[in-house]
Amino acid sequence: MITVIIATRLREERLDYLAAMHASLTRQTVPWEAVIALDGADPDRLPTPLAADERVRTLALPRPVGAACARNLALNQVRTPYTNWADDDDEFANDAMSARLSTLQVTGAGWCAGWSEDLHPDGTTTVWRCPTPPGRHEAGDVWTYWRAPADTIPIGPTTILARTELVRAAPMGGLAQGEDYMTALGITGLAPGMLLPQPVYRYRKHAGQMTAQRGYNHLEAAAREHAWQYGRALRSVLRRGEDLVRG
Repeated sequence: MITVIIATRLREERLDYLAAMHASLTRQTVPWEAVIALDGADPDRLPTPLAADERVRTLALPRPVGAACARNLALNQVRTPYTNWADDDDEFANDAMSARLSTLQVTGAGWCAGWSEDLHPDGTTTVWRCPTPPGRHEAGDVWTYWRAPADTIPIGPTTILARTELVRAAPMGGLAQGEDYMTALGITGLAPGMLLPQPVYRYRKHAGQMTAQRGYNHLEAAAREHAWQYGRALRSVLRRGEDLVRG
């Protein structure tokens, strides 16, 4: 029913995290498979539990192309009706797939998301409630909860489970960072969806995460500005099209 797309360079310090992500998938109660985009990495370095799992397929890219490109190329391999993006150092909550999938099947919405948790090095978690409130949201309305580019993003991109055709229509953006902001606004901008008031995803906090790296902030403002403008423009164009159809 669900494909989880994960891009990774199989860095030594992240292999245990990737194994933990896989372990969180094995605890899900609905059928899933994963496509691991190896961003220029040696397939032989894939942790044994993943290599032995028939539900896990790999896409070995011949050279590093970056997270956005690797994820989009892996999207070509999806063969299920629903898709979820994920990072190689995070985890899913045990009921993440079942809660969102059942909501999608009952409501017929295009996407379903939830809250996330920060997973700290000592194993404790802190819930992050995104600015978008729980409940149903019409296409384009999630963007309205992102008041300005510098503010907190309106929804967690990796908390979104969406219909695959919708993800194909709004894949990762062509940015060096913030590409996931683009897909989150694209998916929620093209179809109505639901936000559940429960954590479905755990963001691991550690020294090696991308947002903790030196120089990360150099492009963050520009990436946010681009994603914010994209969300505004998409909403405006689609609303104008609806007005023309009604006219």
